[in-house]
Amino acid sequence: MADAQNSGSEARDIRQTRLRDALRQARIEAADRTGVVVELRDAEVARLEILNEALDPLFSEVPVQVDLFDRGVSQGETPRLWIDVVAHVVMGRDKRIYRFVQDTRFGRIVLAESHDVPVIVDAVTGYVARRMVEREHAMVSMPVAEPVLKKKPRRRGLGTFVLGFLLGAVALFGLALYASLNNF
Repeated sequence: MADAQNSGSEARDIRQTRLRDALRQARIEAADRTGVVVELRDAEVARLEILNEALDPLFSEVPVQVDLFDRGVSQGETPRLWIDVVAHVVMGRDKRIYRFVQDTRFGRIVLAESHDVPVIVDAVTGYVARRMVEREHAMVSMPVAEPVLKKKPRRRGLGTFVLGFLLGAVALFGLALYASLNNF
């Protein structure tokens, strides 16, 4: 009985996998047939979505508490598959080549470039791993030595108070003397 249930669920999994593969193949074929300039942008978006789906297993392994990555396809003038704030995949001039680039303070650098999705997936995997290691290093805190505070003698504070008190008393005496002399 249990074997019959397992074989039924396995058959559904195989059908879902076949359907997913068939959809992916249909998208690739549709993107390859696209030759009209108006449809080139749609072909770019379709190819980037195919790559995005291929990256799903990678990003499912990234721990939830790691919030470095914000993956998604932006459909602006130039469609891009964003990996994080500084790295994205854009299609090349021929609209068939994937170009994985990173923006740096010295300009944009190409991290990988290929017609094949698995090559770009490997490059993104390496990039994600390096970013996670950088995050781990940044999160490690070095023990900070506690500052040594020297105690100041309280006499100095007391001396300032006594000096202020005496100056205030002399000022009040002078004010009273001036006021009494003006009355006469």
